[in-house]
Amino acid sequence: MKNPRNIVILTGAGISAESGLETFRSSDGLWANHRVDDVATPEAFARDPALVLDFYDKRRAAAQKAMPNAAHDALARLDQAWPGDVLLVTQNVDDLHERAGAQRLCHMHGELMSAWCTSCDARHRWTGALGDRPACPTCRAPSLRPDIVWFGEMPYHLDMIDRALSQCDLFVSIGTSGAVYPAAGFVQSARHFGARTLELNLDPSQGSIFFHASRMGRATDLVPAWVDDLLAEV
Repeated sequence: MKNPRNIVILTGAGISAESGLETFRSSDGLWANHRVDDVATPEAFARDPALVLDFYDKRRAAAQKAMPNAAHDALARLDQAWPGDVLLVTQNVDDLHERAGAQRLCHMHGELMSAWCTSCDARHRWTGALGDRPACPTCRAPSLRPDIVWFGEMPYHLDMIDRALSQCDLFVSIGTSGAVYPAAGFVQSARHFGARTLELNLDPSQGSIFFHASRMGRATDLVPAWVDDLLAEV
């Protein structure tokens, strides 16, 4: 892992769990009371928009109450100080990375704080509720939906992510289950192009065997220590 130049970092729900946000896959997480097919597919939205909008309105409100933790802060510090290329790819839809100060960042599964108008294709920053079907600020149609990539939809920024993976020297996965594609395949893509790979996770992910090295523990412990070591070499 010594002397990398270009770095790609993938973060998942585990990094935000320590800020108090529920994950989907824990036994008491978001899916415990909701089926995926009921709240996270285009078909669910067409069938029962009130249920879907309420689900995401509650998630949006919870995310705004949460605060970035030490892992978010450390990655923002790395983003600001790293002299080479770095791309922080998050599967999370909260804005904790941004609020910590990260800038070289992309949300591949969308953003809670964004609303997408299905009538005019405009996107707007949105911090309030969508359940009362407010009008789109651009076209005035009541056609806003959460700007979230649901199951069956194409993740965002894949061209940029693929390009970064092909050029990176180090790929790091933090707080991910390794169960959702295409993100679960990023480690193999990075290795194909010659990058070293590191997993930082509370427990081994489903793709742990593909990493050159793994460190298990809390993100708030592992990530600041890893960033300190990396920046000490700059």
